[in-house]
Amino acid sequence: MKNNFKTIMRQMRLLGVMGLMALIGPMGLVSCNPEPDESDLFTATGETAADFINRTEQLSSFKYILTRVGLDRNLASYGEYTCFIPNNEAVATYINELYNDEEASIPHNGMTANSLEGLTDSLCNDIARYHLSNSEASNTIDLGSSISTMLRIPVTISDATGAIILNNKATIISPDNKVTNGVVHIIDQVIPRNTRLLSEEIKRLSEFSIFAEALELTGLADSLTKSKKDATYTISDIKDVDSNGNTTNDLYAPDECLIKFTVFAEPDSIMHLNGINNINDLIAYANRVYGGAASWYDYLDETGNSVSTGDDYTNRFNALNMFVAYHILYAGMPEDEMVYERNSKWQKANTWNYTNGASPYDYYETMLPGTILKIWQPQPMVSRRSLFINRYVAFNSLTDELGTMGSAALHQEVFKGVKINRTSDHAEGVQNWNVQTYNGYIHSIQGMLVYDEQVPKGVLHERLRFDSTTFLPEFINNGFRMSNSSEISALNGGGSGARVAFPLNYFDGVVSYTSENRFRYNVKGAFNAWQSDTFQGWGDYDLAIKLPPVPSNTYEFRVFYTPMGHGGMMQFYLGTSRSQQSMMALDIPLDVRIDITDPRIGWTVFTDEDDYGVATDASMRNRGYMRGLYSYADHADYNDLNTTAGVIDDKRNMRYTTTGNNSLRKIMGRMQFKQSGEYWFRIKNVIANEGNLARKWQFDYIEFVPVDIVDNDTYSEDWF
Repeated sequence: MKNNFKTIMRQMRLLGVMGLMALIGPMGLVSCNPEPDESDLFTATGETAADFINRTEQLSSFKYILTRVGLDRNLASYGEYTCFIPNNEAVATYINELYNDEEASIPHNGMTANSLEGLTDSLCNDIARYHLSNSEASNTIDLGSSISTMLRIPVTISDATGAIILNNKATIISPDNKVTNGVVHIIDQVIPRNTRLLSEEIKRLSEFSIFAEALELTGLADSLTKSKKDATYTISDIKDVDSNGNTTNDLYAPDECLIKFTVFAEPDSIMHLNGINNINDLIAYANRVYGGAASWYDYLDETGNSVSTGDDYTNRFNALNMFVAYHILYAGMPEDEMVYERNSKWQKANTWNYTNGASPYDYYETMLPGTILKIWQPQPMVSRRSLFINRYVAFNSLTDELGTMGSAALHQEVFKGVKINRTSDHAEGVQNWNVQTYNGYIHSIQGMLVYDEQVPKGVLHERLRFDSTTFLPEFINNGFRMSNSSEISALNGGGSGARVAFPLNYFDGVVSYTSENRFRYNVKGAFNAWQSDTFQGWGDYDLAIKLPPVPSNTYEFRVFYTPMGHGGMMQFYLGTSRSQQSMMALDIPLDVRIDITDPRIGWTVFTDEDDYGVATDASMRNRGYMRGLYSYADHADYNDLNTTAGVIDDKRNMRYTTTGNNSLRKIMGRMQFKQSGEYWFRIKNVIANEGNLARKWQFDYIEFVPVDIVDNDTYSEDWF
């Protein structure tokens, strides 16, 4: 192992205060999100958003819409609201457009007259809720970000000559009118909400004419027509429980499940730069890039398929079809929700459980069978908002310096990646980016996106860490993954916003083997969890979760967890289908009640050790354990935006060096995964609950690590 002694000593000096802090006493583990103090709405004092709207004559039309659906009462109550309120002229213009919409599937969009009174209740509800948010956005609106609305459909923010524009149309003309329960922004137009399907909208954007033609030619446009699952969901138990297993508040539970997609599309200008001027040129390009894919795309050989360069473009393994399919994700996301951005609207108050010292990234499954792509936001950089697809850096996941990501010399850039155009960071001349449609988003990109040999053998040959809320797309498509407790509380009628309760059949990638399961989601907040949230549950549980696809290889498979006294004991299994008969047990049962300092684990405060914990880490590995993320602490080579320059917040370091605030990774073993395989991870309770609902399971994130990275003789795996 190659170590940098100066780096070790610098880190130890900065973290040495932990010994003193440990004597004072560790901080308590924050095991769940704080609950709102109020269990229901009550009247707020002072001028509320409702009062402001009532006294502002130019907002009387929108007041009528709010009153029609009862939301005026919400804005007169306790809460934290952001209100984008169109003036009367804007409402009148929008009503006229609705009534005279020649493309409407229902004449006049169902309106009975070209007037306020002619609006249907459903139109009033959609209009009102799309202009209201349950989290406050005032003075800190970031260009290129999005704000979640009461419809669970975000509004995007951009600028034009210094003005703040919503969904590229509505301008804020009177910003930041503070009220006791939030802020009111007056706008000059009703915020447009695209009701066209993704496959319809892309054909209307002349900038993507070549890609749109390929989408139609391959038949993949037909795969982008769904917007909702054909089911109405019910759930009998929506109660929350405390750490003692006592039932408490009612939780919000969804009764529908939306379907959305993300399409990355090269505009014609990028096609032209690559010698592609029409669909025939693109077909020839795809044939060149994918013609030899059998040598790196293992799915083909494993399933007995081969690449076709013929004219049946609907064949899933036709080269053009493969090209287009790799551009489509099963999760629909605006530009600021592709990764858990540093200093983002969700993370500003909880920097300790962010990827401190590292760079945010995520992997997503594409429509090209068995493939994923990586979206990465490198740090630090002049513009921290740049996003790249399949960026490739040599020896990623490895380091030549203990306690750091590694030297710049080790991590040479092999491929910059395909840059995603976004509001604050797009190429000159780009007309469309972050295009919102009824069932997803279209994002323009600055290069040709392909699944070539470099992707499985380079980009994805690293420690693959998957967050459960990323590879279970229902979290993303229904607006839960980036939600906060205020937003969920509003959906819950002002009640608890700490968690969401899910029906047992809500997720395509989760199967329940017993009706005793409880599926819950801890929304983003201050607790030990990757990306600040986690999928969990309780009861006499027995369930299996479908794992994301990975390139064919032998991996060390790991599961993250946080030891907690009210946790359970569970047996893990791995199967090749959702059938219980396909499941094979992995290791012995894991008892998450075992304290982190128990000799069976062997955890220590590594900063107290001369070798910076190298020997302890090896001992822990022999027992099947690894420390949790070092990203939960600040570091000497990293300056947090919320600290004074050069000053490290030692309390955040305690998240990694004290017993009450730590987490672990359990090594499940080394096993071979095939790209074409289907793998299900089963979690089964093995102790008698005896009615104690406190015995919880959690499924936060998992890791697939190629064994040559684990066994590297020259460099060690980084701690981040």
